[in-house]
Amino acid sequence: MKKLYLISLGPGDPELITLKALKAFQKSEAICIPTKSKEKSFEKSTAYKIVKEILKEFDLQKTLYPIYVPMKFNPKDWEREAQEILECFEKHDTVSFVTLGDAAIYSTVYYILDFIKEKNPSIYENSEVIPGITSFSLASAKIKKPLCLGDSSLEIAPFYGTSKKTKVYMRGERGACTSHIKENGKIYTFERLTSKDEKIYPKKVDSIKHYMTLLIDFIF
Repeated sequence: MKKLYLISLGPGDPELITLKALKAFQKSEAICIPTKSKEKSFEKSTAYKIVKEILKEFDLQKTLYPIYVPMKFNPKDWEREAQEILECFEKHDTVSFVTLGDAAIYSTVYYILDFIKEKNPSIYENSEVIPGITSFSLASAKIKKPLCLGDSSLEIAPFYGTSKKTKVYMRGERGACTSHIKENGKIYTFERLTSKDEKIYPKKVDSIKHYMTLLIDFIF
């Protein structure tokens, strides 16, 4: 069965990839690496430099494919990138595509996944997104300052501003009612992620059963 990993590389330091990301690299036969070069050169690709260090450190030999990813909001580019990734499966069974930071934060990963889902539902269903450390988590650690404590909240926004907001609700006490949370997009509830009792509901639960519960109101 074909397998696609979408691997978050973290904020730049190869030592800040996750163990899960490393295991995905070990399993992959080929790695697709984004580059801003039309000539598909790796020379100025930050992602390539990170991957190169990881492969060297762990003595991994992998086939590398450059994917031209211009920094533009263009669906035609995402479709082409998805097609190039899918073409790698003509020669390989397990392929990875890498992205800087975390795939969920301002990444092309989910745009590309939409086209992969359309072009090859089987590979989409067997794909896995691996999260990573964000740049703002690293920045916080560098100066030993928290991003949020107690009942404070964290807001992440692009420089140009936006009225759209995905909201994450967390730290609810057991038994807390969720009626005050208004749905702007589509709310999912996540309980005890990564544990044997992990549960994901495509809805807002009425009350919090466990402290390790997240409610995310997705606008996309």
